[in-house]
Amino acid sequence: MIGIDLVYVPRIEALLKKGPFLSRFFTEKECAYFEKRKDPKVVAGNFAVKEAFSKALGTGIREFNLKDIEVLREDNGKPYIQLGGKLKKKSFHKIHCSISHDGDYATAIVLLEEEYETNKSKDSSL
Repeated sequence: MIGIDLVYVPRIEALLKKGPFLSRFFTEKECAYFEKRKDPKVVAGNFAVKEAFSKALGTGIREFNLKDIEVLREDNGKPYIQLGGKLKKKSFHKIHCSISHDGDYATAIVLLEEEYETNKSKDSSL
């Protein structure tokens, strides 16, 4: 399952100035990362990942909140998703995500690989 999202960075900058945007949609670990980076493009990229995940799931943002999708970084900077809250019970073989920035835009793509049952017969016509 695939989801993609595009975020206008100036929109995120405006929301950051208004008030509780960060605490409403991001975890403490994400906020700590934003504090180190001090760049609204990073916030926009994480937000795009959360939206792309909800699109890949096929439900939109229903029955969970955006804090349940935590976007963190490996030591080399590669983003990854950690599920919590109501999404913790979801089981995927792998979750892939990628973030890109250009000018006033941040985009993200999420690919969810489902768990496969090992005793299912393979369809050779695929």
